[in-house]
Amino acid sequence: MPVNGAELLVLVVLAVVLVGPERLPEYARRLAALVVTLRRLASQGGERLREELGPEFDDLDLAALDPRQYDPRRIVREALADAPPSTAPRAAGEARPAGRAAFDAEAT
Repeated sequence: MPVNGAELLVLVVLAVVLVGPERLPEYARRLAALVVTLRRLASQGGERLREELGPEFDDLDLAALDPRQYDPRRIVREALADAPPSTAPRAAGEARPAGRAAFDAEAT
């Protein structure tokens, strides 16, 4: 989630007010070191994943695993569209299904 200019300005003003101008450079250095460490860890994790999976890593489609692409309404709509024909209403004289559904139907 990118930060626009106005949000960045608000964050800087809050940092100056909360931390104070005398300690702000030290906290900025710590934040920069943390960002560098996190980038290095992410890079090493990607390299290790590539090493462990080998040539299969190139075939891995990470975009397909993105949870933001899953829309529950679309999933239900596709599942209903792919429903087997046995869920259609039965014609007169057609055999009833076996199991619990048949027992419940006879009980009513």
